[in-house]
Amino acid sequence: MFTFERKANYYETDQMGIVHHSNYIRWFEEARLEMLRAMGLPYKKMEDSGILIPVLGVSCSYKHPIRFDETLVLTLRIQNYNGVRFEMAYEGHSKETGLLSCTGTSQHCFTTPALKPIRMQKHFPAWHEVFLQAAEQDKAE
Repeated sequence: MFTFERKANYYETDQMGIVHHSNYIRWFEEARLEMLRAMGLPYKKMEDSGILIPVLGVSCSYKHPIRFDETLVLTLRIQNYNGVRFEMAYEGHSKETGLLSCTGTSQHCFTTPALKPIRMQKHFPAWHEVFLQAAEQDKAE
């Protein structure tokens, strides 16, 4: 599991004074990129090596709002991984109140810049092992 913290900015709130729902998806992406960096696989390095990771789907359920200047603590993990595709699971809590704010998932695959699927175990075996270990570790927790 990986933890990511993000303070809500004023411009991210709506007229009701709560973070607009679209920002949670952006925060999922920020957290995912930081997780890749922590795994030793910064997305820029992967892109420079010819790997793209498009989003195939994303979902978010909103439980309790995050307000301006409140910090969202996101925990995320690789829920499924098969060498071509993976799914992330997210859970967000307010750092200040501890209340569950959101849960969600995102589905991804690995492709070339021409959007042809890549089998990580064949083309990038060391990186495949990193993803495999992260997914297995997350299942054990």
